[in-house]
Amino acid sequence: MSKGNVYLLRHGQTYWSMSGQHTGRTDVPLTETGRRQAVEAGDRVRADHPEPFAAVFCSPLIRASETARLAGFDAEALDDLMEWDYGRAEGRTRGQIGEALGRTWNLWADGPQSVPESLGEERVETLPDGQQVSVHLTEGEPLDEAFARASRVAERAREYADRGEDVLLVAHSHILRLVACAWVDLPASDGRKFELGTARYVVLGDHKGQPVIERWGA
Repeated sequence: MSKGNVYLLRHGQTYWSMSGQHTGRTDVPLTETGRRQAVEAGDRVRADHPEPFAAVFCSPLIRASETARLAGFDAEALDDLMEWDYGRAEGRTRGQIGEALGRTWNLWADGPQSVPESLGEERVETLPDGQQVSVHLTEGEPLDEAFARASRVAERAREYADRGEDVLLVAHSHILRLVACAWVDLPASDGRKFELGTARYVVLGDHKGQPVIERWGA
């Protein structure tokens, strides 16, 4: 019996994905462009996979759940698919963090805990369209903890694939990159080597018994 595939779809554009602000647990909605991207992504995925998926899971955050809905998929929310919790990096750009540290900052190498406390301000931010979002901060999630969540997702998806069934996961760039790493048995830090644009998807599969990445960024 041939094994199934796992599709990973990133949510559509948000104002923070445009500005480069780290968007972990803040519930930033899609832009109008992001909503259009979600519809188009659904069309692309169905053109590639016209049969219904055995299961569709999404992050409960609005940018992912709305993407799934607009793409035409009835998704079950899965907490493990929430984006990496960036702690004090939430809503900050890499440049802002580097300026506060006085050196270049790398999320994958330094982690959220390295962000200076001076940036750790709970606040309400107003988006360009006038909507307001509340930024609630934590101490942040170490990479290994985020990877543990991603590994649980990969194992759940693998159960379907081992039965020859296909699954769709709709979530966020970093957590989906970590799911891909878990699928092909790469270390979590290798997630930094991948890039996944808004409303783009990945296909994970199996080749001669070896888990593989079949397509990236379609």
